[in-house]
Amino acid sequence: MFCRIVVKGAPMEHFLKDFLLNVLIISSPLALYPFLYRLRHRLIYYRSLMFFIFALALIVTMCFPVKIIGFNYDFRSIPLTIGSLYGGGAIALLLYGTLIMTRYLLDSPDNLLYALSILPTYLIVYIAIRKFQQASLVWKLAWAVILSILIKLITLILFLTITNQYSYLLNQPLQLLTTYAMQALIVGVTVYAIEFLNRHYHMQEEVVKSEKMRLVSDMAASVAHEIRNPLTAVRGFIHLLGSPGIQADKKEFYKNICFSELDRAEHIIADYLSLARTDPELMEAINVNVEVEYLSNILLTYANFNNVNLSVQLAKGDAPLTMGDRYKFRQALINIGKHAIEAMPNGGMLELATECRNDIATVTIRDTGSGMTGDQLKRLGTPYYSTKEKGTGLGMMISFSIIKKMNGKIDVRSEVGKGTRFTLAFPRHKPVTMG
Repeated sequence: MFCRIVVKGAPMEHFLKDFLLNVLIISSPLALYPFLYRLRHRLIYYRSLMFFIFALALIVTMCFPVKIIGFNYDFRSIPLTIGSLYGGGAIALLLYGTLIMTRYLLDSPDNLLYALSILPTYLIVYIAIRKFQQASLVWKLAWAVILSILIKLITLILFLTITNQYSYLLNQPLQLLTTYAMQALIVGVTVYAIEFLNRHYHMQEEVVKSEKMRLVSDMAASVAHEIRNPLTAVRGFIHLLGSPGIQADKKEFYKNICFSELDRAEHIIADYLSLARTDPELMEAINVNVEVEYLSNILLTYANFNNVNLSVQLAKGDAPLTMGDRYKFRQALINIGKHAIEAMPNGGMLELATECRNDIATVTIRDTGSGMTGDQLKRLGTPYYSTKEKGTGLGMMISFSIIKKMNGKIDVRSEVGKGTRFTLAFPRHKPVTMG
């Protein structure tokens, strides 16, 4: 393609420099293609961005032409072709309009004649768009290369014929053919890169979908497994309750077991529901000292039952405040505290402490229990992993999720036979004083 006539061709090194610049301009839309791919289902945004990036490439490449055989070639047909094939008929029409308007603003000669010369190629582009969408990779490459060459060749022949400059077409035909070959190479590489990116992102989406399906499957299997256990026990004891001649004390004993197993099933369901609602529902200032004191009162009876002594040390001075959902915060602390007590089946010491470190409020929960190995530490807080025989692992996972949603950090240190220390660090909230 061309903009205006020049007196003579440029030296070879200038030609190569201009050629490489055009290659860079034409390939620049690929940098935005990942973002463009994610918008493909939102047609208005997708087409708007498609038009913008290829119109920009079209305009810039027209401003930096390659000087050869008396014309300024600028490979404008490449962004025009690729943008049309991937954008559709409407985008193609807009790109044609952009091309004609840009040529006019660049003060190129015979703009009306040029518009009459290039507009017939739109019909070819419109037909090619429908074939292109369903074609294989090889045919997409062929369609893109052929279409870009036809746009350039038909426009050139019509324009030179109308303006009676046909002799330029036969001037240095080898160099003219070289521009077509380079154009075909650029188009082919660009289309191949786009198709490669399409396949790559499509594969990524399939992997994500597969992983989501696997997680759903695991979740369903986990729910079925965890719920089946208490329900099976309840079913068995109901059968026993229906046996003739059963003593009253045994009936009461079986009834209590049924209620206990139903309570366990309810707790399991509550854990799964909490997993789906980990986002803080109410953001408020939380006094960490108050919450740890509340935690100690909640855990006191459970600790005494397990022969565990409780020690509480609260930060002095200004109250350590942080932002979050108070009830979710309590849930996270209670889960970790109960986990610590259950790690001391033979009794021990549970230490609860708060501290202010500059702009950080910390909560430390330390036990003297059985501790964890390095592998157990790595898996702590992951789905379906628990150090307890009957645990689902959801309680600790929910606690970790709540803490992270509050922009908190979790540091867990443990040594087998010596115990575990949880250090929870939260951004410290400083209330605004008036006046």
